[in-house]
Amino acid sequence: MQQQQAQRTADQAEQKARALRAQASDAQSTADRAQENARTLRVQSEQAQGEASGARMDLAAMRSMDTVQSQFNQWRAELASALGTAETSSPSVSTAATGSQPVLNADGQTTGTLLSVTA
Repeated sequence: MQQQQAQRTADQAEQKARALRAQASDAQSTADRAQENARTLRVQSEQAQGEASGARMDLAAMRSMDTVQSQFNQWRAELASALGTAETSSPSVSTAATGSQPVLNADGQTTGTLLSVTA
């Protein structure tokens, strides 16, 4: 009778040990999946951070380009204004071509063009 009781106790302990091993295995599988998910999220986070950095650099470049374009437009307007003022007040250089087309001579120099420079 004591042997049967000891056998039942051993069987129950063995069954409990198997159940606990199964639970431990399930818990380990869940932990492994969670760890893999964490790795995936970390990689996605790093990719998103890289995209955000790239977008910030693009925005900075666009702002810089807008500034350059604005400055260029301002300079162009100032130059046009200055040239317009100079042309209407006193032209300093004027060119006039004769009716013929320029021709290269034997030395490779252009001939047949008339320049008139007035001060």
